Amino acid sequence: MVLSQELLRLRHELEQIDLSMLQAEVFFAHLTDKVHPSNSKIALNLLHYLVLRSLDIRELQDRLHAAGVSSLASSESHIRGQLLSIIQRLGKGTKLPEKVFSYESSKKSLDTKASALFGKRQNDQLPFVMVTFDTALANDYAAVKNLLQSGMSVARINCAHDDESTWFRMIQHIRRASKITGLGCKIYMDLAGPKIRTVLNGKNKIKVHEGQLIYLTDEAHLKKNAEATIGCTIKGIAKQLHVGDNVLFDDGLIEARVERVAGTKVALLIMRISSKKPYIKKEKGINFPDSSLLFSALTEYDHKCLPFITKHADMVGYSFVRNTKDLMELREAMGKHKKTNLIIKIETPDAVKNLPSLLFSGMEEEYVGVMIARGDLAVEIGFERMGEIQEEILWICEAAHVPVIWATQVLENLNKSGVATRSEITDATHAAQADCVMINKGQYIIRGIETLKDIFLRSGGHHVKKRYTFRPLAIASRFMAQ
Repeated sequence: MVLSQELLRLRHELEQIDLSMLQAEVFFAHLTDKVHPSNSKIALNLLHYLVLRSLDIRELQDRLHAAGVSSLASSESHIRGQLLSIIQRLGKGTKLPEKVFSYESSKKSLDTKASALFGKRQNDQLPFVMVTFDTALANDYAAVKNLLQSGMSVARINCAHDDESTWFRMIQHIRRASKITGLGCKIYMDLAGPKIRTVLNGKNKIKVHEGQLIYLTDEAHLKKNAEATIGCTIKGIAKQLHVGDNVLFDDGLIEARVERVAGTKVALLIMRISSKKPYIKKEKGINFPDSSLLFSALTEYDHKCLPFITKHADMVGYSFVRNTKDLMELREAMGKHKKTNLIIKIETPDAVKNLPSLLFSGMEEEYVGVMIARGDLAVEIGFERMGEIQEEILWICEAAHVPVIWATQVLENLNKSGVATRSEITDATHAAQADCVMINKGQYIIRGIETLKDIFLRSGGHHVKKRYTFRPLAIASRFMAQ
């Protein structure tokens, strides 16, 4: 076959990318050599994808598309296999090496990983559905059975609420309903993680206005009835903040900025109030999106919960993970309890930045999953970036053959009021890209599950057809620059 000069140039450029992928295998062998044997091939695929996504290949993709061959889009799960297949089409190369995924073998691997975490699919066209349990379900077997028959595949128990007795009754109902109906249901339990909350000594709330200076200190240094002063549950918080850092209260409804640091407290300037009622209340969440705070992701309370979780749960959700040290700490705490699979919750800017390293570390176990915890993550990184970031997480996790849970506020209005908003229907359609979708508790939860299933069935044949172009991903570029 005689190739045109353009096709020869395309082949050469692809061969250069392939060479970069092989060089990365040597450079990052200290990461890929540590993974579980069943993940060796997968770890290489993730590495190859990170190499590709650290480059700007948009112009190359246009030329590949014009030449009538694959543009490498939608090939996350078998990226080097796709690259080599294109090179074959352009007249060079033989069959794929054994350590490289084809489309067929990658699809089988992805299905195996998802089934290991979430169980047997009731419908191949539908993602798994996770339902957050309300306290009332501990005393309502019929409701639990109804959830299972409506399509729940995973039951989520949040250890930040209730107690072991309540959790055990929930689990008993799930196991009994599963046995009677013949429908499988996995148990997922969330570690509470560190609670970064406001403390108001002697008050329930303080009124604020834009342009006002208020003060933030830790709980130990908060004086009773102190004017315009808010406590924080993190010890020594003042020493960990810097001038210019943003501080967000109550899911970002109130935004402040550090103006100065003075001893055990910092002065905050109120920049924006998006709440109808301009109050900072006690026990509300605080986010520090610009700050690297010194606290453990695994709390003393989490340690107390772990024996129960490892005995009863199929999966444990790890909150506020920031780096691989956090994963090592949890592994040590769990000891030899390997039957409980880890779900890494991505809800901090550090977790997003360190996603590749977290995935390589997670792959040291045979099975690992990721939850895109969109609530805290959106507050931390900014709502305007959420759409971009959640897609990047999905792509990188697919390259790692790591199943993803799409969580927080899916059909939230429908679950609570019985009527869905237009925007949440669109959001639920995007959720079909994930392996599992989480619905929170609500009065109309059954209607929510049924609506979700209907959306997935209608959209399932469409979302895989989109063509993406590959500008460099910051996550990949940072990793490759190590």
